[in-house]
Amino acid sequence: MMSPKPPATVPLNAPVLLQRLERLMEITQGLASTLDHGRLLRKIVEAACELTDSEAGSIMLLDPASGELRFEATSNLRAGQMDDVAVPLHNSVAGWVVTNNKTLVVPNTALDPRWNPTVDGVTAFVTRSILAVPLSARTQTLGVLEALNKRTGTYNDDDLTMLQWLAAQAAVAIANARLFQQSDLVAEMVHELRTPLAALTATSHLLLRPEMTEAQRREMVVTIQRETGRLAQLTTDFLDMARLESGRVRFVYSQFALGDLLAECQQIVAPQAAERGITTMLEAAADLPLLEGDRDKLKQVILNLLTNAVKYNRANGEVVLRAEAAGHLFRVYVDDTGPGIPREVQGRLFDRFYRAPGTEDTAPGTGLGLTIAKRIVEALGGEIGVQSTLGRGSTFYFFVPAAPRSTGPLAG
Repeated sequence: MMSPKPPATVPLNAPVLLQRLERLMEITQGLASTLDHGRLLRKIVEAACELTDSEAGSIMLLDPASGELRFEATSNLRAGQMDDVAVPLHNSVAGWVVTNNKTLVVPNTALDPRWNPTVDGVTAFVTRSILAVPLSARTQTLGVLEALNKRTGTYNDDDLTMLQWLAAQAAVAIANARLFQQSDLVAEMVHELRTPLAALTATSHLLLRPEMTEAQRREMVVTIQRETGRLAQLTTDFLDMARLESGRVRFVYSQFALGDLLAECQQIVAPQAAERGITTMLEAAADLPLLEGDRDKLKQVILNLLTNAVKYNRANGEVVLRAEAAGHLFRVYVDDTGPGIPREVQGRLFDRFYRAPGTEDTAPGTGLGLTIAKRIVEALGGEIGVQSTLGRGSTFYFFVPAAPRSTGPLAG
């Protein structure tokens, strides 16, 4: 990837700038090789702070659906904590930069009419000065990269040059990461669609044969229903996965009782478990403190783990849903009495479309549920994993913080 030419209007002050340029080249080489969207954005923000000697940095990307700018990364906040903060294109510094596709230096936010103090009010962070550069790639403005509060002095021409060059490389890296993720996911999705489509094609041809008995036709209809259901689930999971990987999923935070959510999930899964004689149990203290997070997204995670525990269990087995509060973390466990998972494949269970050997025919699924659960838990600042012993069952677990951090550097 070629480095952009420096703007003619920006003077370069060698040899001080030379050291910063060498560091910039090191950073941009790392950006070019990073295809994970979330990790890439965090690297860019960290680089912006370092290269401009700033207290904080942030990336806002344009949401085409709402026409607003959304925080996708800041120097000390997780992405999920910023989803309820939107910056309008009008009456904001970032909006002006994106609308005009121009760099903007605001030495004193209190004196600039474009400054929108709403975000500072939400985060309790005081923004004194801003250097904001548009993120543009392939004639499209993706968003804005900001450096906040110069540590010493005021933002100068060298800072502006550094951030412009970084933004030029960053925008290309962001566009490439998006294309890679989309093409990679689409290729895997097409591959997974082939199996149910082939089954539907073969079954529909068989239904047209005159020698088919009524019982055989009913069996074919059941096959069609099963495979169309699988296709519907695949497309739903595919859309969830695409939104999570592109950063377009918005997390809605509220306070709620985790115990009530666990009981609700147990009740949903209980009929499915009863069909196979599987007992479901809930073990959670009645005095668990309130959890602050996205209730619907956590419900999706818990239901995925519970349905898997039922689906891969033995007949007349048990599923135990446990939860506890430990310091600033909530811990949730799902124990089953299934056959267990070989150690050599446990590390791959959260990969896209991966199914443990021997389960493809015995338990239907898309191979995306655990991947989606992992993305959700990590976006909420937690972690997810599995412990399993052959012949003794498995325990899937996840930890999430009791509440997101409420302060940090965001600017508008």
